Amino acid sequence: MRTHRVTVHPSARPLPREEQLAWRIAEVAADPVPVDDDVTEMVVNRVIDNAAVATASLLRAPVVAARAQALAHRASPGAAVLGASGADRVSPEWAAWANGTAVRELDYHDTFLAAEYSHPADNIPPVLAVAQHAAVRRAARPLTGADVVRGIATGYEIQVDLARAISLHRHKIDHVAHLGPSAAAGIGTLLGLDPEVIFHAVGQALHTTTATRQSRKGAISTWKAYAPAFAGKVAVEAVDRAMRGQTSPTPIYEGEDGVIARLLDGPDAAYDVPLPGPGEGKRAILSTYTKEHSAEYQSQALIDLARRLHRTRPEVADPARVASIVLHTSHHTHHVIGSGAGDPQKYDPTASRETLDHSIPYIMAVALQDGAWHHVASYEPARAARPDTVALWRTITTAEDPEWTRRYHSTDQAEQAFGGRVEITLVDGTRVVEEIAVADAHPLGARPFGRAQYVEKFRTLADGVLAPEEVERFLDVAQRLPDLRPDELGDLTVVAPPALLTGVTTPEGIF
Repeated sequence: MRTHRVTVHPSARPLPREEQLAWRIAEVAADPVPVDDDVTEMVVNRVIDNAAVATASLLRAPVVAARAQALAHRASPGAAVLGASGADRVSPEWAAWANGTAVRELDYHDTFLAAEYSHPADNIPPVLAVAQHAAVRRAARPLTGADVVRGIATGYEIQVDLARAISLHRHKIDHVAHLGPSAAAGIGTLLGLDPEVIFHAVGQALHTTTATRQSRKGAISTWKAYAPAFAGKVAVEAVDRAMRGQTSPTPIYEGEDGVIARLLDGPDAAYDVPLPGPGEGKRAILSTYTKEHSAEYQSQALIDLARRLHRTRPEVADPARVASIVLHTSHHTHHVIGSGAGDPQKYDPTASRETLDHSIPYIMAVALQDGAWHHVASYEPARAARPDTVALWRTITTAEDPEWTRRYHSTDQAEQAFGGRVEITLVDGTRVVEEIAVADAHPLGARPFGRAQYVEKFRTLADGVLAPEEVERFLDVAQRLPDLRPDELGDLTVVAPPALLTGVTTPEGIF
């Protein structure tokens, strides 16, 4: 890896294009380095993972609305919309929108946490949508499954590298500001574009995806699922404009009125962004991790810990016996999904699902009592309002522990941790103290996810949603991704039974 030093440059001291971060990103995207076998294997895993969580969300209101919007924008050859008929092809930016929303809705796909946090699989919908639309249109060089793998590997690489170095949430900027550039870069790799085109696409995508974090604060709305889908949509549009010769604000990161100077650490800021050097493989996907449970990633290990306590210390699930439960954890967990956020909604039994999956006090209470976590049942209004759950829930608080914060930010994957230490005091004075560093499904966890677990997750979430033969068809296509022909890329989707989708009310809008 090469470290690229990023600082602010005033207009009176112009920064050569070749020294700008957006150009360095474009160079990485344009480098035709082969994809390593283990990276290809993981790309396939994450395509299956995305389809799993999207399938489980097909009837949820944000997904229904996004799908309806997309289906109003038919195109030929077009890209597939998850759940819709194979004949219903739409313009790729709208497929990226609908599919990105479906993938993110349940907060159930992969994650990477460092200086910034991210869900790098958000890169897959825009890259795949463009591939499906453009595969057979490019007569000179039709796109194949191998091209899709390369594009996805780039998307992961750029988003992870940006997240390693540049904190957005410190300045209350939403993390999708790293996704716009990474998706644009991934599409650039997919299409084999020149660095100059990718450079302008990256700049435009960043400029249009810098929004505040209010979407993840307080009463969290349905926009939480749309935010990354919007980034993917505008990345597609940015690449299209750049291919037509349209330019971007420059320098987008380093300018005196650029993103760093005005939105992040200011005119005196300096960041060290690691990027692959020429000929170096794009391997960042191997540093990311998926979710076994449908909840914010920092809760994954704590759900596993709560499940263990449910078996070994069942008394801690009884609010009549519990005086207090304090979770000592990282700054991020405490301030984003813990009591340190200062959000009363995190203790509100009538809160939205989007709010509850960002409330570790709620999640721990339910997991302690149920010994399990379910993407639907654990969030049902009746489950959240159960009196004994509410009573236990309100005994739970979080506290920042400097050591857990240090481990959260460690660049050593063997040391990095997203868990915490729980200290439970019972009314009789008994203390129960347990800790967990990483989730069971983490690469260093008790039960790391491999291909079999990704396939099983898809089968589980598709049960009762897709026909059995559709489950098998998709898994066959997905697992052949690296070898797919141009005419097979459109099959990399899931098609729900027509009655499933027509049975849900579709809201009307402008389109």
